[in-house]
Amino acid sequence: MRLFNTLTRKKEEFKPLKKGLVRIYVCGPTVYWFQHIGNLRSYIFSDTLRRVLEYNGLKVKEIMNVTDVGHLTSDADEGEDKMEKAAAKEHKKASDIANYYWKIFRQDFKKLNIAEPDKWTKATEHIKDQVDMVKILEKKGYTYKTSDGIYFDTSKLKDYGKLAMLKAGDLKPGASGASILAIGEKKNITDFALWKFSEKPGKRQQEWKSPWGIGFPGWHIECSAMSSKYLGKQFDIHTGGEDHIPVHHTNEIAQSEAAFGKKPWVKYWLHGAFLVSKGKKVSKSKGGLFTITELEEEGYTALDFRYLCLLTHYRKNLDFSLDALDAAKAAYRSLKNKIQTIDIKARGSDGKNYLEQFESAINDDMNMPKAIQVLQSLIPDNRISGRARLSVIKKVDTVFGLDLLKKDKVAVPADVKKLVAKREKARKNKDWAEADKLRDKVNKLGYIINDTEKGPKLRPK
Repeated sequence: MRLFNTLTRKKEEFKPLKKGLVRIYVCGPTVYWFQHIGNLRSYIFSDTLRRVLEYNGLKVKEIMNVTDVGHLTSDADEGEDKMEKAAAKEHKKASDIANYYWKIFRQDFKKLNIAEPDKWTKATEHIKDQVDMVKILEKKGYTYKTSDGIYFDTSKLKDYGKLAMLKAGDLKPGASGASILAIGEKKNITDFALWKFSEKPGKRQQEWKSPWGIGFPGWHIECSAMSSKYLGKQFDIHTGGEDHIPVHHTNEIAQSEAAFGKKPWVKYWLHGAFLVSKGKKVSKSKGGLFTITELEEEGYTALDFRYLCLLTHYRKNLDFSLDALDAAKAAYRSLKNKIQTIDIKARGSDGKNYLEQFESAINDDMNMPKAIQVLQSLIPDNRISGRARLSVIKKVDTVFGLDLLKKDKVAVPADVKKLVAKREKARKNKDWAEADKLRDKVNKLGYIINDTEKGPKLRPK
């Protein structure tokens, strides 16, 4: 199995640190609002990774964080805390905001057939772990104090920014990649907050006592502290969206390798590309794309969207539109309908060659578009026995997560039913030309009519 490692910018053979066990940390949601489908594409990617590893016989231990404090509106350690801002806007407790949106997030997971992690870790439940890690960094001489917090001194690390291939000397106040950098009281542009002081202690909903003063942890420290607590001071895989590369993941590496002395702290870094709209990235802060619930209101299912995601490699941008989702929906339904027509009694060979092609695709940096093509070729191949085809489909769907063998209850629209009734009347009158025209109309609406002794039977295309 080969995976593209962002740290080395090349595909590498995957070898876990401990034989047979893969430890994964997935950057989870900041639960101040609904997760849109751009966010959810990232979790479909990490879920597919887990499924591929398990398909290869590996045991997976997966941890996912829930950011319910400390994520500021600016990557420059400035602006409002997203959780505090949401709580003020909705006139609710920050904890209630977090729990509500986390609940919706988990419901979306279930709809998308995404397996929940072995453990969810909330930042607010691991304050002591984060404080303890900052103490370690302080003792080792990596921190300094400003008027608004405790900062990590990136100049103490010669290889700071290696994940994003940043060169500190080339950076200037203003911008670097997608993040805004400000100098202020910081010694270096790239320095980042480990602990922020409350501007007015007692005003924030979420603040804690610390050796340095009342405040709250920085966003980056939570992931390092929680991942190391449950996965060890060195583990196999860290995933997330590619927007985390220049700041969040870069800073995680810096503080973790400084604290633990383990290099590399994480052996493989995997990043999913953006879901874009008309070529432009979208975000929750800008209103963003659809949520899963909104797609359902438009007549789609969560698995229609999952199928769409599998048609594009996780490292390529997925340009989303309803037209693209319509095409994916039709193709997905067609795939399932064709599977239902497979005759289990049909004789033929065992389909082993298709399984080999599938495994070759998924083990080549999770090439799911190619794996889908293998499935599309298998279904109509009458050289393979019906039983073997269904067996292969069942096995590959442990990776796809598309419920391919599950029969869907489809409600036929009223206008389609009327056309079918008119066609039956035309057939009884032996008006074959009219019957053919009505069949074509039904076909254009996405349904196929099968004439049987018991009357017409409809199935989606």
